[in-house]
Amino acid sequence: MTVSSLASRARRLCLPVLSGAAFCLSSGLVSAAPAAAPVTTGGDILRVCAANQPPYSIKGGGGFENKIALAVADAMGRQVQFIWSSRPAIYLVQEYLNKNLCDVIIGLDTSDPRVLATKPYYRAGYVFVTRNADHLDLHSWGDPRLLKFDHIAVGFYTPGEEMLKKIGKYDDDFNYEKSLVNFRSARNEYIQVDPARMVGEVASGNAQIAAAFAPEVARLVRESSVPLTMTPVDDDTVNADGQKVPQTFDQSMGVRKDDAALGAQLNAALVKAAPDIDAILKDEGIPLLKPHS
Repeated sequence: MTVSSLASRARRLCLPVLSGAAFCLSSGLVSAAPAAAPVTTGGDILRVCAANQPPYSIKGGGGFENKIALAVADAMGRQVQFIWSSRPAIYLVQEYLNKNLCDVIIGLDTSDPRVLATKPYYRAGYVFVTRNADHLDLHSWGDPRLLKFDHIAVGFYTPGEEMLKKIGKYDDDFNYEKSLVNFRSARNEYIQVDPARMVGEVASGNAQIAAAFAPEVARLVRESSVPLTMTPVDDDTVNADGQKVPQTFDQSMGVRKDDAALGAQLNAALVKAAPDIDAILKDEGIPLLKPHS
């Protein structure tokens, strides 16, 4: 497995990637229970595969991907029906989309081979989280100041962990990283470091910096009682073997591979809804990057 695929897989399994929801928001529709519930299939309905995974998707409508789904459905002249899964989002493709229980998943990597992806509607990346009071303005894993920090909080199997190994801080930080583990991700069932714990470690001063996926921590940074800053990590990192370690990823919606018609409709709607989507992402506090594909 290459570093590129490792980084993408890590983000897919442990950070953001899938999102979903299945409840009815302001559209007024009734939420559907997973496989056993009857499913609406009318042409005026956009069935969105969903799992409760804050801040992406939240039963009740507070997730930023819930809002994006509503904006796109509105651009299509449809109402949203969120088809909620009680299982982690990683199972949505296999257990919901491919079984025709829903028709679209919000927030997948554009390169996800399991689906037919739409054109990317934003690009998301990893950020350094620091305290405003420290005035660090860090944006590169090549910054020599990183070597002087006692603790750097990162998630497991992420580009941050890979870069800790590259700069020779992984062994020094090993016991600290393990001390942060007490969290079972809602997106999957892998043990991970809670993003709230990572942000809290920086806010409390236990860690000088955290490297985290922006969509996952933007809301936490924005709401922190201790003023914090997110700085996008330069996307030029390579590991000790010279393999690229991606820091940014195009984000798309995904439909079944044989549903090119819906994919085309979504692509048209994404163009129409682009200003609303940008506003949603800005309100969330996510740094906006131009998609590459």
